[in-house]
Amino acid sequence: MSNWSLSQLLASLHEDIQQRLATVRKTIHHPGSKGDASENVWIAMLDLYLPKRYQTAKAHVVDSLGNFSQQIDVVVFDRQYSPFIFTYEGQTIIPAESVYAVFEAKQTADAGLVSYAQDKVASVRRLHRTSLPIPHAGGVYPPKPLIPILGGMLTFESDWNPALGAPFASALNAGTGERQLDIGCVASHGHFFRDPESGSYSFESENKAATAFLFKLISRLQFSGTVPMIDIEAYAKWLV
Repeated sequence: MSNWSLSQLLASLHEDIQQRLATVRKTIHHPGSKGDASENVWIAMLDLYLPKRYQTAKAHVVDSLGNFSQQIDVVVFDRQYSPFIFTYEGQTIIPAESVYAVFEAKQTADAGLVSYAQDKVASVRRLHRTSLPIPHAGGVYPPKPLIPILGGMLTFESDWNPALGAPFASALNAGTGERQLDIGCVASHGHFFRDPESGSYSFESENKAATAFLFKLISRLQFSGTVPMIDIEAYAKWLV
């Protein structure tokens, strides 16, 4: 009989993420460097475990009208149908049509971070996105409806006690419309997600928070469908 244990494999995934975040917290003291290292831990996890149609990066998002988002710590974007991703002087620029999800990543969750993450997410959601008709062998499909861009936050710890209690819920509920957060993880304690039907938040305290968050994110991405067909000509006008 096999000695493999699925439970142990899933536990190991979480322990790896939690240990790497804890190491960043203990060994890196410069705030900027600590933040960069935390972001890299989450980006590495998502790049490793998300299906290859998705890619993750720290980036700005741009639309065809020339508007830019704030800098986003973790952007989950399409690489199967995205025709271009810009890089300039070490910075990554992603067209708005290619974005599936955006996250603010920090060491510790508090009310200020929730509000900051809500503003960051809103700066992406308010960007203009194109959607062209899709040719196929029998004719043309109409333009796809724009998929909702998921927004969230990723941290190692929380200033609140309990970590996923009423103050956290109050801070999340303060974000409405473009500022609402959909999903997130406090690796030391659990994860949260917003029900798209009821609009209410659920908070799950568990020992394998990073793994539970990853599974929930993959599930939400599966229901997002595919990004729209981008209008390249709308961007090409900026060549003039």
